[in-house]
Amino acid sequence: MSKNIFDKLFVLEMANNHDGSVQHGLKIIRQMADVCKKYPMFKFAFKFQFRNLDTFIHPDYQNRKDIKYIKRFTDSRISRADYQTLFDEAKKQGFITMCTPFDEPSVDLVMEMGFDIIKVASASFQDWPLLTKIVACDKPIVLSCATASLEEIDNVVNFFKNRNKTFALMHCVADYPTKTEKLQLNQIDVLKKLYPDVPIGFSTHEDPGATDIIPLAVAKGAKIFEKHVNIKEDGFSINGYSSTDEQVDKWLAAAQHAFEICGSEDGKRYQPSETESASIKNLSRGVWAKELIKKGEKITLDNIFLAMPTFEGQLTARDLSKYSLYIAKEDIKSQEPVYKEKLDYKNIHKQVAEIVTKIQDLIEKANIVVPNHTYFELSHHYGIDKFYEVGATIIDCINREYCKKLLILLPNQKHPCHYHQKKEETFLVVYGDLTLELDGEIKHYKKGDMVLVKRGQKHSFATENGLIFEEISTTHYKNDSFYDDTSIMENKNRKTAMILNCKVK
Repeated sequence: MSKNIFDKLFVLEMANNHDGSVQHGLKIIRQMADVCKKYPMFKFAFKFQFRNLDTFIHPDYQNRKDIKYIKRFTDSRISRADYQTLFDEAKKQGFITMCTPFDEPSVDLVMEMGFDIIKVASASFQDWPLLTKIVACDKPIVLSCATASLEEIDNVVNFFKNRNKTFALMHCVADYPTKTEKLQLNQIDVLKKLYPDVPIGFSTHEDPGATDIIPLAVAKGAKIFEKHVNIKEDGFSINGYSSTDEQVDKWLAAAQHAFEICGSEDGKRYQPSETESASIKNLSRGVWAKELIKKGEKITLDNIFLAMPTFEGQLTARDLSKYSLYIAKEDIKSQEPVYKEKLDYKNIHKQVAEIVTKIQDLIEKANIVVPNHTYFELSHHYGIDKFYEVGATIIDCINREYCKKLLILLPNQKHPCHYHQKKEETFLVVYGDLTLELDGEIKHYKKGDMVLVKRGQKHSFATENGLIFEEISTTHYKNDSFYDDTSIMENKNRKTAMILNCKVK
């Protein structure tokens, strides 16, 4: 049986509430079944407790009336045949059957009768002889861990994990009943964080009429919920932590409403409704032409403005990712909305992610130390599609009166001819091979070589096998690179900036 059995599993615990009467026990099962049938989104287990009282209680203390629990267990004692009758009724009513054995002979009885799930009570959580007996059974197991320390919980969890058991862990507070301020629901978070692969549940003993607790447990991510149950019947009392069928109905209704409020549980992003999507779209700024955008021209922040209203099919501010390229397929007049149907679209996210991975691999291969959280930019002078032919990766280390950058070229990449008016720079090759054309003269450099590039000197560079060099210079100024090919300077979108080692988003 898989862990799925634990998902939205509601356990109704009869314990000794039958008070030794099989007929009363049958009525509890039947009335609870009538309530459960109203909630098909849940799974339901009916739970019993087994104790072999002849061995569970010391011979000298058998039938003692002055010890609370001995009296309770003795007074409500029923036969093996009676338990079979109750078990058969639970099966007939469609319940998953579940039982808490408190001793080894009771484990044998659980297996003999064919219960679906074995429960370990908090009192037995570290009963190692009993746990050893239970772990040998081929049954899913649910464990309550009231009062156990984190170290003790870890020991038990590892005991079951190491034996590849299907099991769940229940947060439980063993005060009967438990005051609201003592419920410690944050422990559900603790257990989920410690054991993310173990289903976590909540065994509850709060006021039977309370319906405000279970929504919190649902929101915390509990998968299993356990409650003691009983029914009103003349001649039978109800303890302070057992719920009647009417109270269970309200409890389950609150749980169902909580699951509806919490929504999707598949770990994926929810799918918005058409109404919600339309509302967000209407509140988004639309893209409008600031000036005439000619056919073939790229949509940039320089030739558009953003404003409401937004019309159906119009480009919006939400579409203007740095990875999204839009080219006009026809002229768009000034002040007109920019419609998607008039644009060619390309998303370069995948290309950029691939490039960044190659850059990171090269840095790692070169064993180069790069400052943390450093900005870098991809220079794609003729567009991202031609980056592997013409382009460079520039990492800004520092830029004051002095400046240091790291320039990276992938194998067979080149950087176009240009010069600087304001800065003087020195190149120090720290990895790979550099082919530098300086004032028309071509020279080759290797790791450890250094070359000076003066103001006004035209230079271009390339590599055959990959290259990283330090550029040490005076202060770097924007718009201080002058290219022989003036179309490069006219391309205002030739750089894509990001942070080093970031995942491309």
